[in-house]
Amino acid sequence: MTITQAELENLKEKARQIRLDILEMTTRAGSGHPSSSWSATEIVVALYFGAILRHRPNDPWWSERDRFIMSKGHAAPLLYAALAHAGYFDRDELWRLRQIDSPVQGHPVQGLLPGVEATTGSLGQGLSLGIGHVLAGRLTQLNYRVYVLLGDGECEAGQIWESAMAAAHFKTASLTAILDYNKYQETGPISREMALEPLADKWRSFGWHVEEVDGHNISAIIDKLELVQTITDQPSIIIAHTVKGKGVSFVEADYTFHGRALTPEQAVRAREEINAAR
Repeated sequence: MTITQAELENLKEKARQIRLDILEMTTRAGSGHPSSSWSATEIVVALYFGAILRHRPNDPWWSERDRFIMSKGHAAPLLYAALAHAGYFDRDELWRLRQIDSPVQGHPVQGLLPGVEATTGSLGQGLSLGIGHVLAGRLTQLNYRVYVLLGDGECEAGQIWESAMAAAHFKTASLTAILDYNKYQETGPISREMALEPLADKWRSFGWHVEEVDGHNISAIIDKLELVQTITDQPSIIIAHTVKGKGVSFVEADYTFHGRALTPEQAVRAREEINAAR
């Protein structure tokens, strides 16, 4: 599918609005993971608003819907904002992030909000869940695809590689993993903490089809997501090269924003930068 320039501008604007909502949610809560959410914003926008995911916000448990699993569950603000903008629930729910008895928890909890497919946050588990969805669809003869958003830090977990091996063994061609490769985890650079390279070769060696993309180029992401739909004999992974904290310069420059919200004063500066990208 070729998207028009007008459609692309609309998607970019959607990404800007979602970044602002992530900022507002986490600042009001005084906690959360804004930088991890911002790095994957274009990826999630491409999925939900780029005509990739088959889904029905007014019928969230439609049996033939495509499944999206946010394995890097700490980026829950991004998932919540996308679901609200897609019409799954009222946007005012976003401002209840991390409040006691709120369905908008710090990590996604399946069953609390429509559109949340899996409870995630214990890192390394989302890919296993995705394989389970694929195999369940095979057993029930339902024709849906499953997309799993991985963090690069969680790719240090052994369960990811056990899942990678299982996915290839069971020929889960309807499974697409997308890796938010922003090169940082909570404690520092991936290359220092537990190097992943040669990353693409590792996935290929496990039997996966591998693509790489600029994770902030929405049209390129959509092209890759469409391409992997044509792969019929193996699972696919799209390694999306991203910038942690994308859209706010002082957050991009400081990985320690991984697990902390901006102060109200910092939020003013951040809002100005995000709005300037309009």
